Amino acid sequence: MTFKSETSAVPSIVLNDGNVIPQLGFGVFQVPAEDVFQTVTTALEMGYRSIDTAAIYGNEEGTGRAIREFGLPRDEIYVTTKLWNSDQGYDSTLRAFDASLDRLGLDYLDLYLIHWPVAVADRFVDSFRAFQVLKSQGRIKSIGVSNFTIAALQRIITETGEIPAVNQIELHPRFAQEELREFHAANAIATEAWSPLGQGTVLDDNAVAAVAAAVERTPAQVIIRWHLQLGNIVIPKSVTASRIAENFDVFGFELTPEQMAAISALDSGARIGPDPATFTAGLVN
Repeated sequence: MTFKSETSAVPSIVLNDGNVIPQLGFGVFQVPAEDVFQTVTTALEMGYRSIDTAAIYGNEEGTGRAIREFGLPRDEIYVTTKLWNSDQGYDSTLRAFDASLDRLGLDYLDLYLIHWPVAVADRFVDSFRAFQVLKSQGRIKSIGVSNFTIAALQRIITETGEIPAVNQIELHPRFAQEELREFHAANAIATEAWSPLGQGTVLDDNAVAAVAAAVERTPAQVIIRWHLQLGNIVIPKSVTASRIAENFDVFGFELTPEQMAAISALDSGARIGPDPATFTAGLVN
């Protein structure tokens, strides 16, 4: 379910807890710490009102400073960060949350995500229970996960009694995650796409180029529009001002069902990032 904000063309997604998240946000993955203040400031100037970072990115401090110094009321900027793998576990999650909030210089988070399931460590349920406590204290508005498989989501739901508000996953035309998105839809979990442009790998595809020519838009704009019309939350990243602006200018056109299908047909199951079932970076025994 979406609605248009009075102050922006960006639709919002209503989460299963009643809170809302802008459907188009700005990600700062791989933005160097020394560049992130200006990059986030530029994104905010362009109209983005949702910023996505993570503890492991090493740029929470500059991200938070940009948000604070931009001058908007805190409740007008949606802020997401993520718990890193080495901090999973109940008590360590509480400590990691405090550390992230301190680096950001904020009083609360709009969304906190478990970055990866790291199923072999078997700590993500305890981490989510810590999230529930932080949410009950009003320090996080919404709690969710990232890179979670259906099996990991089922465990969270069964063992904590709460459905995550969001699952942020690798999702782009070559890796469309249809089965996982169907599970999300059936369980009122919002789908958020990281690497929505496939790290540039689909921008030169002939099918995308044909659609872009037909609607007189760039390939990146067409792919972001594809995500939006699927109902995904999208967080494209760039450090180039012109691209930051281009990625935001996606609300003045629509793709036809045929154009949507042409892009969806690119799905080959080709993952770019790690496999969540086996990814254990940062694991501490």
